[in-house]
Amino acid sequence: MYTQGGALPASAVSVNFTCRCFLLGLEFLSVLIALVTGLIFGSFFNVCIYRIPRQMSVVSPPSHCPVCGHRLPFWLNIPLLTYLFLRGRCYFCRQPVALRYPLVEALTGLLFGAAVCRFGLSPALIGALLLISLLIPITFIDLEHQIIPDRFSLTGIVLGLAGAWWWGPMPWWESGLGAFLGWFSLWLVASVYYYATGREGMGGGDLKLLAMLGAFLGYKALLPIILLSSLSGAVIGLGLIFWQGKDGRFAIAFGPFLAAGGLLYLFYGPQLIALYWRLLLPS
Repeated sequence: MYTQGGALPASAVSVNFTCRCFLLGLEFLSVLIALVTGLIFGSFFNVCIYRIPRQMSVVSPPSHCPVCGHRLPFWLNIPLLTYLFLRGRCYFCRQPVALRYPLVEALTGLLFGAAVCRFGLSPALIGALLLISLLIPITFIDLEHQIIPDRFSLTGIVLGLAGAWWWGPMPWWESGLGAFLGWFSLWLVASVYYYATGREGMGGGDLKLLAMLGAFLGYKALLPIILLSSLSGAVIGLGLIFWQGKDGRFAIAFGPFLAAGGLLYLFYGPQLIALYWRLLLPS
């Protein structure tokens, strides 16, 4: 019942305030759970990043120091906290632990939390978490070994196509067209570069990676992703040439730039498209 002047009674205001606090608390708890879950997944991604390029099982043997071989008990395998507590060194041999380990864990946790903030507890969150979980191992494996294992990219293509049916982020044909055009566009660029220079300019893993991004994000995402990754790759490449005095004929892994472009589109896709059209057709 409204009081004189149309104001809500004090009891209604109190209930409204309580509901707002409850929803904020629920949102904070969801983000916190996603952050902790991301840290745990990041620890597993580190296992994949180290073992898969070396043709090792990700299950056996259990976690151990790659230098001294000591098996790590559970209390030495707590994501991020163990690294900070031991100041980045192995508990047994005191050798430095690669910075990649806490970086992957922290990055995964932050991206999982950001995905919950961006998509909420919705079907789209499933696709976002799957895509993040594929792009992080791909990025760090490509940085170190300059390869993109098919088990990530091909599995990602299948998951992206299936997602158009399961959680419906887009019509199924947009996902299929995105996968095809993602592969074909880079294949065309790589073919033209090879015939013009006689050198391989892009590996097959990059083609499958862009096809995976197209399957998850649709064909509309491809142009912004290519532009973002090409621009950032050119800036980094020119910086390396200037800094190291290279002759411009050294290899730079392109997968991490594609992955970064895909993540930017995942979180800011509509804004990126709107910015693109404003730049292309200024009023």
